[in-house]
Amino acid sequence: DGHSHLSAYERKRLKNITENAKFFAALKLHEVSARLNQIATKRQAHVTKRPKPKKVEDETARRRSMRLLRVEPLDIPLLETPARPAAEEYPQVPAGPLPMVPEDQVENSKWTEALLSTWMKISELKADDADRGTPDMKRYRESLSSMMLSEENIRKVVKGRVCSMAIHPSESTILVAAGDKWGHIGLWNVSCRSEEGAHIFIPHNFQVNCMHFSPCNPAHLLSLSGDTLRCGDVTRAVFDEICRTEENFSSFDFLEENAFTVIVGQWDGNVAVVDRRTPGTSSELFADIGFRRTRTVHVHPVNKQYFLAAGSMDVCVFDVRYLKAKGNKPVSSLTGHTKSVASAYFSPVTGSRVVTVCADDKLRIFSSKNIQVLLIFKKQPNKPHETSQPKHGWAIWDPKQEHCFVVGSMAQPRQIQVFQDTGKLLHTFCNVECLSSVCSINVVHPSQNILVGGNSSGRLHVF
Repeated sequence: DGHSHLSAYERKRLKNITENAKFFAALKLHEVSARLNQIATKRQAHVTKRPKPKKVEDETARRRSMRLLRVEPLDIPLLETPARPAAEEYPQVPAGPLPMVPEDQVENSKWTEALLSTWMKISELKADDADRGTPDMKRYRESLSSMMLSEENIRKVVKGRVCSMAIHPSESTILVAAGDKWGHIGLWNVSCRSEEGAHIFIPHNFQVNCMHFSPCNPAHLLSLSGDTLRCGDVTRAVFDEICRTEENFSSFDFLEENAFTVIVGQWDGNVAVVDRRTPGTSSELFADIGFRRTRTVHVHPVNKQYFLAAGSMDVCVFDVRYLKAKGNKPVSSLTGHTKSVASAYFSPVTGSRVVTVCADDKLRIFSSKNIQVLLIFKKQPNKPHETSQPKHGWAIWDPKQEHCFVVGSMAQPRQIQVFQDTGKLLHTFCNVECLSSVCSINVVHPSQNILVGGNSSGRLHVF
């Protein structure tokens, strides 16, 4: 074979190499390798890089919780002070007295003059004190049934959510004031029944948390925002500044019939005593009452030295005569609330009852055992009367009826409810065609059968 000169071992080795080569050739490994290379190349061509995540500004906004965003849900009152709009939209209101000039003064000066003139005239008239006793329940229910709502008695009076309202005590003219979340105050002469009957004033920088016409001089309208307490005096056409603070005011009430001194609640839990006769804009006293938050304060209608404070889960009665900067103890505590308390008010004639609204969706009515020994509050029988309700607004007593209070409800159809202090539902104000929103803020006329409800869009509804 041409390898005869090789040794037997070498010939054996060459034979093995030749046989192995034939074997591997029969396997056609070169074709398999080429096929594998082709497949690998094809796959690599189809591989794409992982796309980079889009920038936040290119992404569609995610849906997030309205509660976490602190956005006000439709028709539900929000107790915290909202953010102010852009500075160019609503310029800052300066400190000190402000002229009583409405936002639309240039175009409607004559109409504004007519509105303020009406306010001044009706403030000079003394209301008739005859027949001011609390009516019996039958007569009272009949009067409620006679109150109706019509389209002409619905109007957008302020631009933002209604946060507070006050109604003038006049028996001849219906004049309503509404404060909104932007610091605006709208005055509406409902009896005028024309477009020029309402105007907006801007005396505050923050939402108007509380308003009252002075009980001794209804030509004065006191309004409270986060940083100021002002008095709108229509006789001088000016909003005077009574008190200014770095703190955050929440509510106020008059300590005397002459309306010179007021008790003011603060969101940080403290209360302040303010005397309008004192020069300057400082309070007489800041008092720590041990609350984390004070939402409402209310003075007893008979014994003016006592006031009720409510906030967080606390509802307590204090004696203003013993208030000091620190270490204040309540005269009495109204316990049993399991969540935040939105409001608490004494009944209007004797103050023998207190109605509270709590975030646990319950209205509670507390009663004192002996009016003469006020403020020894006892729950009857072993707990206060409780009425379970869907979420609702603040409960206010009807000033004409010692035993009944009014509260806005989220029930469908939208309605305003009147309860007896036993928890019994006496009457429901509703109108499917005219009332389609929740009236969380309500006010009742002190002598006439008039109820006004305000909603989250700035509209007032007058029954």
